[in-house]
Amino acid sequence: MIHNVSATHPATRAPTRSVTRLEIAVEEDYEQFRERYEQAVPPLDYQRTFDLIAHRARWSAVLDLAEDNGPLGFMIYWKFDAQPLFGLAGDHARCTEYLMGNHTIAERMYRHDAGALLYAPLRTTIHESPSGETVFAIDRPSDTVAALGRSEISEVGRELDRKVGTLLRHLGAPVPVELT
Repeated sequence: MIHNVSATHPATRAPTRSVTRLEIAVEEDYEQFRERYEQAVPPLDYQRTFDLIAHRARWSAVLDLAEDNGPLGFMIYWKFDAQPLFGLAGDHARCTEYLMGNHTIAERMYRHDAGALLYAPLRTTIHESPSGETVFAIDRPSDTVAALGRSEISEVGRELDRKVGTLLRHLGAPVPVELT
């Protein structure tokens, strides 16, 4: 929901919005949950994607590849295992950060506003809480795209909410009402 729009310059928009951060406690070992997540959300097949671009393939081929690559509707575009780096500072909690999404879904927002890519792919973490439990965290997708103020984009954001809920259900994790 957009709360306030202020302009610091006539060509500057500064919409603000409230974003719900969801932290879902997972009753599973960190490594086990991370492994199952990465099986359910496979990495993007960059080589095949680049080949489609190089050959100027039809969009239908991109749709087919996305369906093959992400059966639950998501792919990992990037991941970062933070603990080895932050361990150098003496930190022990494990955390893996991901950019997870589906460019064929993102395109349905992009066609209305290319700036939607600020919110796609989705940023997620699997991390250990201070008490040691495994947590999956994500900002609710529909909240992040709300600042764009386009109903077509908001609809895709709500679809992403439900898709994240489906992914969590598949992984046997609790599904917050915000993702149903």
